[in-house]
Amino acid sequence: MEMADIQSLAIRIKKNVQTVIIGKEMVIDQLVIALLSSSHVLLDDVPGMGKTILANSLSQSISGKFKRIQFTPDLLPSDVTGIHFFNQKQGEFEFREGPIFTNILLADEINRATPRTQSSLLECMEERQVSIDGETHSLTKPFMVIATQNPVESQGTFPLPEAQLDRFLMKIEMGYPSKEEGIAILKRFKQGNPLEGIKAVASQEEIRAAQDLYSSVHVSDDLLDYIIQIVEATRNHEEIELGVSPRGSQALLKAVQVHAILQGRSFVLPDDIKALIKPVLAHRLVIDQMSQLKQGYEHELLDEIIKHIPVPSEEELLKGVK
Repeated sequence: MEMADIQSLAIRIKKNVQTVIIGKEMVIDQLVIALLSSSHVLLDDVPGMGKTILANSLSQSISGKFKRIQFTPDLLPSDVTGIHFFNQKQGEFEFREGPIFTNILLADEINRATPRTQSSLLECMEERQVSIDGETHSLTKPFMVIATQNPVESQGTFPLPEAQLDRFLMKIEMGYPSKEEGIAILKRFKQGNPLEGIKAVASQEEIRAAQDLYSSVHVSDDLLDYIIQIVEATRNHEEIELGVSPRGSQALLKAVQVHAILQGRSFVLPDDIKALIKPVLAHRLVIDQMSQLKQGYEHELLDEIIKHIPVPSEEELLKGVK
């Protein structure tokens, strides 16, 4: 597989998802970036915005396994990962796989589960494995968690801890459709659910090949320094109590490499970084209590940080590209 093949793969998946989802081109791009970089996504928006339909559309676009878990307060960790049970016929304990053993897992309303159950995903998302009763079980590749949550409802919910949020490559907000998009949605869905007719346009082998190749996209030392300057600025800002971790800087690097491929390039430019700073870094910031009262203030802080950091010259960057 070549870089151009990854771009072609991404375009196929995107067009297939767009047979169901109206508009939201940037959101779909970000979801595809997460898939091809072997990462996870948190879809954060009010009910009825199409979060579950979007996740279903992506999963059905690749020929892999898809499972959905409805997170509730009484959900147990074993309901997610699996359990050993005694098989009376065989006279021994057997492992029964939980829904985590899939290619794409939709964790619907993840913030309705208790912290104990939420934490059962930590090892799965980071290590691609599950440890149960002293035994380690590897997850299949590709493996991706698409979690959804409703940010405006607090009753009966448990906010995701920072350690859990840090496992998600991006936190994506879909937003309301425009008037024209709203009309198009009504027309598309009035005759039935287009999700029922969607077919796979990519194989698991293609996804795995893309996940193995994207990291070879060229990133200059100047751009690596630019990323670290942004990250360090979040750690030293007076209104930010906890800045971006090394995992966050690595996540940004992965995302911009895939973004460059989607733009038809084998090298990263500053625009790739600017396009993904907010969805990749904003949810990793812990801001002070007064600033928390301002909705979306994390984005404002990142805008402020970017303004004060010199952007590497594009001409100089291109000189180092073979």
